[in-house]
Amino acid sequence: MAYGSFRHFLETLEQAGELTRVADPVDTNLLITEWADREMKSSGGGKALLFEQPVVDGKISKFPVAINTMGSRNRIATALGRESIEEIAQEIQLILKAKPPTDLREGWSLLKQGIHLLHARPKQVKDGPCQEVVHLLDPSTLNSQPSTSVFSLREIPILKCWPNDGGRFITLPNVHTRDPETGARNVGVYRMQVFDERTTAMHWQVHKVGARHGKRYYERNERMPVAVTLGGDPALSFAATAPLPDGLDEILFAGFLRRKSIEMVQCKTIDLEVPANVDFVLEGYVQPGEMRPEGPFGDHTGYYTAVEDYPVFHLTTITHRRDAIYPTTIVGIPPMEDFYIGDAAVRIFLPVFKMNFPELVDMTLPAEGVFHNLVFVSIRKQYPYQAFKVMHGLWGMGQMMFSKYIVVVDEDCDVHNTSDVLFRLCANTDPARDTTVIKNPSDSLDHAPSEQNIGSHMGFDATRKLPGENYHRQWPELLKMTDEAKALVDALQKKTR
Repeated sequence: MAYGSFRHFLETLEQAGELTRVADPVDTNLLITEWADREMKSSGGGKALLFEQPVVDGKISKFPVAINTMGSRNRIATALGRESIEEIAQEIQLILKAKPPTDLREGWSLLKQGIHLLHARPKQVKDGPCQEVVHLLDPSTLNSQPSTSVFSLREIPILKCWPNDGGRFITLPNVHTRDPETGARNVGVYRMQVFDERTTAMHWQVHKVGARHGKRYYERNERMPVAVTLGGDPALSFAATAPLPDGLDEILFAGFLRRKSIEMVQCKTIDLEVPANVDFVLEGYVQPGEMRPEGPFGDHTGYYTAVEDYPVFHLTTITHRRDAIYPTTIVGIPPMEDFYIGDAAVRIFLPVFKMNFPELVDMTLPAEGVFHNLVFVSIRKQYPYQAFKVMHGLWGMGQMMFSKYIVVVDEDCDVHNTSDVLFRLCANTDPARDTTVIKNPSDSLDHAPSEQNIGSHMGFDATRKLPGENYHRQWPELLKMTDEAKALVDALQKKTR
């Protein structure tokens, strides 16, 4: 299903019993966070929440606030228009394994895949719902003259999430930038601290594509156009957070996910295009060399990240739908909504990992590892030190370079059962023999390394040991009951019920 608007998605959640409306006024200063945090930590991620009367500085905003909309396995599948995430993984697997057809049936299957990919291409349109209302902040930059009115960031119900945060933060922005040399587009999710009515921080870390685009503008001493979108089809936000291969267009991937082209409209004051059906568009620029302290911010690590200098984003225009809804999220001590988004990304891209590592059976990033700090991987082991080969390969793949700990187990271990993985880790390893420590780039938000962005990672080989792995005894057999005994007890227990 392709959603025509963010509101359409919320209505679908409500019909499925996955959304709770909050009619009473609730303050955006801490109170929505506390409410949402309780919901996210309830069984299965709780419900999506729609606050119909969010309060900003003592006044009720005309824009409702939606949060935790993708905070469960069911809701993330609904967001991407599928019964389950595995459907998308199977589609990607088919594309990766596509070969010339040998008969009409295989040819038709390939044709259908091609249609899905064709629909992924974005489509240019003249106007869209995202520009139904235009608020001009800098008259000198406007190319045409739509209706304007007094407006600022203070009109949007942006949350102050945690008590010691440096201010209010936009936490679910899709930040659109373009490489000034190649024209390649990028959409990333970078938090934005609100400084005043017209300026925010732009928290793109040194490893991110947005920062790379910024560096090229700085080298040219040119003002960098930036557009920030909020809302719209949730496939857009998921694509912006997904660990896509460098150079793969997030707008193209979002079109693939929703099986329908993303309609793109030209911004009013900058030379960028944005999805036409989003709820809000913040148009503006980043000035080369202009930095400002940002933070603290209660982050997904469960700790406040420190104050540091980041680029400043200047608003030129805000456009929005007449019935706009403000989408947001919070991060903190897991489990939170971001766990389900990250978990879905791993499951969707598992076929890509398997293409690079044929021995890989399954992989997961447990909630306790707050995304990439902890990775569990199961493999079909065939030769000595194969587990170490997989570890080093994963550390060389994009965002996986931030994985602080990787634990590799045998194929008969369920990586989604943390208890089972920890049992293998404790039972199957000799610390000196079965661990490796490497130096690698680290997550900018990780407070543990001695130096920012530089750290060490550790791998654990918790697989059975083979000859040649410095193990000189016979590996013992794992306890396992016979199928016959299990069947007999099943029958006996059935009689007693």
